[in-house]
Amino acid sequence: MNFVRTVLGDIAASDLGVCYAHEHVIIDPGFTTQVTPEFLLDDVARATTELRGFYASGGRAMVDSMPCDAGRNVVKLAAISEATGVHLIAPTGLHLAKYYDPGHWGSFYSVEQLAGLFIADITDGIDAHDYNGPVVARTKHRAGVIKIATGTGFTEREQTIFAAAAEAHCRTGAPILTHTELGTLGVEQVTRLRELGVDLHHVCLSHLDRKPDLAYHREILASGVRVEYDSAFRWSAERGNPTLELVVALLAEFPGQIMLGMDAARRGYWRSYGGGPGLDFLLTDFSEQLRAAGLTAAHWQEIFVATPAATYAFHSKS
Repeated sequence: MNFVRTVLGDIAASDLGVCYAHEHVIIDPGFTTQVTPEFLLDDVARATTELRGFYASGGRAMVDSMPCDAGRNVVKLAAISEATGVHLIAPTGLHLAKYYDPGHWGSFYSVEQLAGLFIADITDGIDAHDYNGPVVARTKHRAGVIKIATGTGFTEREQTIFAAAAEAHCRTGAPILTHTELGTLGVEQVTRLRELGVDLHHVCLSHLDRKPDLAYHREILASGVRVEYDSAFRWSAERGNPTLELVVALLAEFPGQIMLGMDAARRGYWRSYGGGPGLDFLLTDFSEQLRAAGLTAAHWQEIFVATPAATYAFHSKS
């Protein structure tokens, strides 16, 4: 079976439904939220309210993107999924060094040690303590994606984490989701993952629309990798909407490779925390803009349903 691993168990990829390809549903208190308090998204009741609105607008799935020991709470994600009916994919992996305290284990563990932790999250269950202490208590909720990241330059730490993620991918079949800093280093990420033996059809590079250079995007997409755009609601009025322009320009040329998300990792973006535009934005306002720009129902289905299902399915290891 071609399956997607959600926090509540494996489902057929064809059952994933309308999916946001990069979100932040829960970010618990920790070093990340001490540095950036606006990132604190720890309220299950508020998340449940927000995701019910997403569901009412047709949404059925989200890929959560906060990996090991950076505010991840898989027990909360499972509770929200059960309450709303929204499929949630939880990550393993590691984020940028800036989201961790100095001396964090992610900066000095070996490739083999990191890969072992990632694989255990995928096959056995995510630690209830989020790898935040010496005791590991695995839950029944397993990771369905490996999240990794680069900043403005490929550091030694990031090289190690990419190698560990590739090892975990090759051994489990789990897809990979990457963070690009303002859309940069996309070509370098693709090159490195290809060298490491990763199946690029199950890799999604995030935030690339923050560098809206058509030639750059074409070079990346020509590799066969998948991309995620999430700045549709961020652009200033005088800038227009480069996210919309990229989708319109590239979708026909690279079918099955473009997805959308919101990366709404701030309270100010959620209606349930008193902000906006709310997590249903892509299914309401932006979908109207896509239709006005000439995209068909088939195009919409490709972006929100078919491509996420194919990308986030576990790949065959044979």
